[in-house]
Amino acid sequence: MRIPDNVTYPMPRDVRGAASGGLWRPDPGRAALLVHDMQRYFLDFFPPGSSPRRELVAHTAQLVAAARDAGLPVLYTAQPGDMTRQQRGLLYDVWGPGMSADPVHRAILPEVAPREGEPVLTKWRYSAFARTDLLERLARLGRDQLVICGVYAHIGCLMTAVDAFTNDIQPFLVADAVADFTPEFHDLALDYATDRCAATPTTAELLHALHDARPGGTSRPEAGGGAGERAAAGAGRAG
Repeated sequence: MRIPDNVTYPMPRDVRGAASGGLWRPDPGRAALLVHDMQRYFLDFFPPGSSPRRELVAHTAQLVAAARDAGLPVLYTAQPGDMTRQQRGLLYDVWGPGMSADPVHRAILPEVAPREGEPVLTKWRYSAFARTDLLERLARLGRDQLVICGVYAHIGCLMTAVDAFTNDIQPFLVADAVADFTPEFHDLALDYATDRCAATPTTAELLHALHDARPGGTSRPEAGGGAGERAAAGAGRAG
C-alpha cells in the first residue's frame, strides 16, 4: 500500500453524529491537544494551497493557539524516519520502509510547530498510545479528554481516538482539522468515531466550547469554516 500523491478534496464543513451531538463537552481543565504527525513528509502529499491541506493547517494552527491560550497542554507526535526492519515490524509489510530521517521529512510544519517545553512523542505505530508514554503523561497532567487533529484521519488519528476511549479518556476527533487519502476515508473515520468512540466537533464548535467554558467567556470567536460558512455549504460532508 502507498500514500497517494496530489490529494485534493473539499474539507468537510458540517458534521453531525451520535457522539458529536453533545455526548461530551470539552473542558479546559480536563483536555489536552494532540497534534498528530503534522510532518512535511505527510503533508507534502497534499498540494500547497489546496483543500484539504489549506484548512487542515489553518484549523490546526487555530486549535494550537486556542489551547495555549486556554491552558491546555499541547503534545505532538512525529515519526522518526529510517526505522530498521525490526522497528518497523508489520508496518513494513503494509507500507514498506516508510519515511526517511531527512530533516526535511521529519520537520513539523512551522505553522503548528511545538514551542519549547511542548513534548514531541516518537511515533512507532498507528496509535499515539502505542509504545509511548502518552497515557502516563495525561495521567500526570490530570487530563481525561484528548483533542486530536492532524493526519491521517482513518489511520493514526482514528486509532488514537479508539485507544483514548479504551482507556476512559474522552476523545474529540476534530472533523475539519484532520485530513486523509480520499474524502471516502475521511468520512469513514468520522462515521466510525461518531458511532463508536469520539465526539467529532468542527474547529469552530470546539473553539466556541473551550471559550465558553472559561470564566467570563461570552463572545464566540469564529474559526475558518465557521457556522456561517458551514451553513452556506449545506449539511453534506466532503463535496
